[in-house]
This record gives sequence, structure tokens and C-alpha cells, in this order.
Amino acid sequence: MKLLVIGAHSGDFVWRAAGTIAKALEDGAETLVVALSYGERGESGELWKEDPNRSVESVKVIRHAQAQQAADIIGAPIRFLDWGDYPMLLSDERIEQLTHLIGDFEPTVILTHSKEDPFNPDHPLAFQAVQRARLLASGAGVPSAFKQIDPPAWYAFEPHQPELSGFVPDTFVDITSVMEKKRAAMACMGAQTYLRDYYAELASRRANHARRISGQKQVLFAESFQSQVPRVTDTIF
Repeated sequence: MKLLVIGAHSGDFVWRAAGTIAKALEDGAETLVVALSYGERGESGELWKEDPNRSVESVKVIRHAQAQQAADIIGAPIRFLDWGDYPMLLSDERIEQLTHLIGDFEPTVILTHSKEDPFNPDHPLAFQAVQRARLLASGAGVPSAFKQIDPPAWYAFEPHQPELSGFVPDTFVDITSVMEKKRAAMACMGAQTYLRDYYAELASRRANHARRISGQKQVLFAESFQSQVPRVTDTIF
């Protein structure tokens, strides 16, 4: 079991998948978080309000430290690619870099952003980058110029406004046992403190949906995802 989580910005994994990462680690999986950018321009409003004269590089340093602290609390390794944000730009070199990363890690499951997000220009680009790199790593265009791996399962995590982003959750992960780790990780993200209550409330609301779907009354907190490719199993149960 190998879980790869790819966020456009350094805080995305915390808000949208910290509980799922912690649960994967609890279950013995190997995990890796990748931040395509630090979110230094579009995701660090509170830092810029504190000091409008900060340099971009100083914001990157702070964001790096915050995300690293959050990842350490969860127990997941994290890599920062520093692609820049608002706007994030894709290039053949960056797609190749991500393809090699996926090939080297050989994930069983990839989590990343949804295809649509009308309020964030970088999230759909992250989706596109993962889509292309995953295809290349799993052998699209044989003979491939890249190491070929088995196609990973692939899910989108929940965007901030799902009803406007074409997000229809079909998978709910019970994160009740690790919710305090997620709270602690969210507390590290000082550049976006306004999101802490929102994502704690969302985890409670998604748990309500999960209980109604399954009858599993023990689910108190959950994260939701939308599968991007079909799954193949040896049984319908």
C-alpha cells in the first residue's frame, strides 16, 4: 500500500487529506506528500497582511516550515517542487519531473485536486499535471520513455466549493481515530488560519453523510473523495 498525495500548494494536503494520510500510515501504508508550489502568492494572505513588504522568498520559507511541521505531525514525508503559483505554469520539463517521481514511488493510490475549480487557477492545473504524468508513468504511448508501473487508483479530494466544481463524492474515509492529528496539522498552517474551523466542520458533515450511507454509527469525522478511474476487484462485496 503506497499513497501519493499531490497538492498544488503546500497546505492543500492538510485541509483535504491529512486524515486519510494519517489513517493510511495507521494501516501500515507508505506515504508521500508532494507540494507543487508553496502557495506563496495566492495562498498566504495572512502573511502578506502581517507584512506587505515581505519578499516572496521569505514567504516560501515560512510556508515550507509550516507544511513540514504539519507533515511531521501526521508522520508523512513531504517534497516541495517549488513550481510557483498564481499562476502555476506547466511545461514539458515539469511533467517529466512529476512522471519520474510517480514512477520512482510506484503508488497504489494517488490523491490530487478535482478537474474543475472556478475559484482557484492552480488546482485544475495540478489535476492536469497528475493526469498526464500518471498516464505516462503507466505506459501511455508504448514504447514509453519512462519507467512503466501499474496504473494507480486515482481520486480527487474535495474542493472548497464542491457544488461549483463538478465534485460528486463517491468514497468516504473514516478519519475519526486520527482527527486530533488533523486538527494539530491544521493548527500549523498559520498563513491560512481561517480554514481550520471550515475543514473541521466539513469533516463532521461528511461523517454525517457517511453514517447515512453505511449505517456505521461510529464514524464521527470523514474525508470525501471522487474516483477518477474504475476499480477492478475479484468480488462485488
